[in-house]
Amino acid sequence: MALSASSHAQPSGATGVLVLGDGTVIWGKGFGATGSAVGEVCFNTAMTGYQEVMTDPSYDSQIVTFTFPHIGNVGANEEDHESRGLGAVGCVVRQEVTPHSNFRAQNEFVEWMKDHGKIGLSGIDTRALTRRIRMSGAPNAVIAHSPRGEFDLPALKAQAAEWSGLEGLDLVPGVTRAANEDWTGGHWQLGFGYGEGKATKPHVVAIDYGAKDNIFRNLVQAGAKVTVVPARTTLDEVLALKPDGVFLSNGPGDPAATGEYAVPVIKGLLERDVPLFGICLGHQMLGLAAGAKTAKMFQGHRGANHPVQRVGEGWGESTGLVEITSMNHGFAVDGETLPDGVEQTHVSLFDGTNCGIAITGKRAFGVQYHPEASPGPQDSFYLFEKFVGMLSFGEAER
Repeated sequence: MALSASSHAQPSGATGVLVLGDGTVIWGKGFGATGSAVGEVCFNTAMTGYQEVMTDPSYDSQIVTFTFPHIGNVGANEEDHESRGLGAVGCVVRQEVTPHSNFRAQNEFVEWMKDHGKIGLSGIDTRALTRRIRMSGAPNAVIAHSPRGEFDLPALKAQAAEWSGLEGLDLVPGVTRAANEDWTGGHWQLGFGYGEGKATKPHVVAIDYGAKDNIFRNLVQAGAKVTVVPARTTLDEVLALKPDGVFLSNGPGDPAATGEYAVPVIKGLLERDVPLFGICLGHQMLGLAAGAKTAKMFQGHRGANHPVQRVGEGWGESTGLVEITSMNHGFAVDGETLPDGVEQTHVSLFDGTNCGIAITGKRAFGVQYHPEASPGPQDSFYLFEKFVGMLSFGEAER
């Protein structure tokens, strides 16, 4: 079932459809949950980790096109969740999902998608769809699944055309935690599951803007005690927890929109010289707090094979080294707007966009990519060790 901008005739056996904002109709075979969902269509080039991708809260209100053709063939399990079932609203794949063939599987991917309210569409020319995104940008769309093949195309077209898109949207309230949580889980090991953290110091308060769980596991692995707090936690409430450092998590939506309430808190932490480490959305809002600007990207960066080079002088002998990283973002810090006192530390070797900053005179830095991987390479774990290592154990009182 190929991508077609002109023919809306429903092929025999089509039980799923992707309707783009410009009226393009792409037919396929639906799986997972039934009904419809609206979102931005993006593509991810990772060959593994589809379950981690689908449960990454940064994908809220997005429909993921997987460029690797075989998705779902290792099934699903409870250990590979990156959140409480939140994440992408749906996915588009090339091949029909086959029964699992992995000893860790607890469920079929098709059933897992249904259980978590996510809509899948198979039989799509994902190369053509990916090329369209690369040439024309990430489109708004509606993905729909009806086992009987019954669709109201005019209504779906109207829904896709009328959706506002991600720019200007604060999606964090729908994915953040509702209350404080003491996090203890560490790295996963085959046959043992997730370890338990035993550190009492240093104490990291992690602000949850839609975080992946493996971020907290890496902080624990690096030697920190971790308390996770909701996104709208005030500056006074953060300081009352006596943090040795504060972590700013990833998350979905437009950083400028979330920054309306998050940036003042970050500025307050910077003024009090609290050590800060931001990832993805947290990195973007750290940039906003430091005086830079953010912008919507044309197609975004999503995959587990993105080369990033260390360029900042503060990285010493490691300057010039290249890390292969995991990425998922559609917004970025505009490197041309970095003010004096903010150093660019990492850049993308794909397009030169900003991938890291450090604030001069402060123990504060951020990266655009995901050093916790899940999925992806583990080249960047040193960032967690760098952050935890810089915390002063005796300066929690501020």
